[in-house]
Amino acid sequence: MKNFLADYNNDLINAIHSLNVDELENIAEVIIKARSDSNVVYLIGNGGSSATPSHSAGDWSKELGIKAICLTDNTPSVTAFANDTEYSNIFRGQLETFLEVGDIVMGYSGSGNSPNVINAITFAKEKGNVTIGISGDYKNGKGGKLVNLADMSIVANTTSMERIEDIHMIINHILKEYIRIKI
Repeated sequence: MKNFLADYNNDLINAIHSLNVDELENIAEVIIKARSDSNVVYLIGNGGSSATPSHSAGDWSKELGIKAICLTDNTPSVTAFANDTEYSNIFRGQLETFLEVGDIVMGYSGSGNSPNVINAITFAKEKGNVTIGISGDYKNGKGGKLVNLADMSIVANTTSMERIEDIHMIINHILKEYIRIKI
């Protein structure tokens, strides 16, 4: 257990130290602009990568006054798009209804290859919206397709899905605290 804990801690610490601070600042500044322009930040992801966006949407809207909406929180819409079209449309379908000029789409994927996240980010880019990818190095994927598709991206530098999810939450708290100081 001691070795496991030491290895977990060391990997997590390494992943924190390797975060791209300049890109985090760029992401924060884009979110601040969206807030000042009354635009919406849409957050998307699957599994644990949907829990973090949900948590963040709550924090950011309550504590920062950002119009932040996690598209996984609308269960009837998610299941309707999955059932009536296909699972890869659960976010794109909602964005087709709600996305407006100036809104941001922020996608989370531990592998960076989740088809529904990629589909939504692609749609948002086609519409001219700013896109942000938050991914990981799961199975040595180096952020997957998301890292190159999104306008801005952060990759959690670990191959452990659990630590990727840890880092994603840390990223959201870093962004929240930075934005709070800036506004």
